[in-house]
Amino acid sequence: MTSTATVQSFGGPVSVDDLGVTLMHEHVFVGHPELDLNFPDPEWDEADLVETAVAGLERLWELGIRTVVDLTVLGLGRDVARVARVAARTRVQVVGSTGYYTADVLPGYFQTHGPGLLVDGPDPLVEFFVRDIEHGMAGTGVRAGMLKVVTDRPGLTPDVRRVIAAAAEAHLRTGVPITTHTHAPSRNGREQLALFRTLGVAPERLVIGHCGDTDDLDYLRELMDAGATIGMDRFGMEHVLPDDVRVATVLALVSQGYADRMVLSHDAAFFSRVTPPSWRAEHAPHWHMENISRRILALLLEGGASEDDVRQMLVLTPARLLAPTTGETR
Repeated sequence: MTSTATVQSFGGPVSVDDLGVTLMHEHVFVGHPELDLNFPDPEWDEADLVETAVAGLERLWELGIRTVVDLTVLGLGRDVARVARVAARTRVQVVGSTGYYTADVLPGYFQTHGPGLLVDGPDPLVEFFVRDIEHGMAGTGVRAGMLKVVTDRPGLTPDVRRVIAAAAEAHLRTGVPITTHTHAPSRNGREQLALFRTLGVAPERLVIGHCGDTDDLDYLRELMDAGATIGMDRFGMEHVLPDDVRVATVLALVSQGYADRMVLSHDAAFFSRVTPPSWRAEHAPHWHMENISRRILALLLEGGASEDDVRQMLVLTPARLLAPTTGETR
């Protein structure tokens, strides 16, 4: 059955039927504007790295990847215009995102602006998220196709709760799905899921991210049994957990019937200020967006996953999640 739903991308609306093989959690560039301006990274050369990103995405196309979701939101050095220059030169569809990346506190502006604060008024986070989705990000006209929030070791701090509440409101207004960063060793996907449910967000519209950082099957089944999708989305981050453990976890869950509640990705970047290319080359050589295509799929198929299982995780579930729940072309 053909769907009429469309997903916003850097190239405009894309039919969910045309998303194809989709990497649900990646980054084109990760930076830090203040550091980049005052203490530039010696490995950053914008012109060269734009070419690197274009070439990398084109290699993904040749490997069969059709869509990449870029989850670089504010707090990670989002530069929509820069990514737009990359997206305009590749056949891969790039989906942008909105949200705020903080594991603990928001910048000072948000301490004075919002309900009951010094500059009283509506929460600017909600205005920002909704505007990005409905009108376009950073004045580019490129509309966000996903929301992104974070909890890490500090847990649900007051500012993290505020970001999650703003994302929930933006989701309920626009139907755009929500994906998360979690700290899997803390099992804090549970508290994310519980909070979102109290805020009216259906678990079926959530991707609880970075679940592949643990092999605790009971925890992962708990999230999926509640209706959420889990992101097995850090293949190649072997400094956190080896890929063979990640593969074994996916295979165990596939064998138990959970293929329709997992998505696969890398959380990789063509450049990251946090872990620059030279560090990745030495310490995490498989941490790039080609790893699933070149290594992981063969291991999954050899381990007992079927072609249908792989299609479910890389095509069908991403299409279901990315399709907005309201509006014809949102």
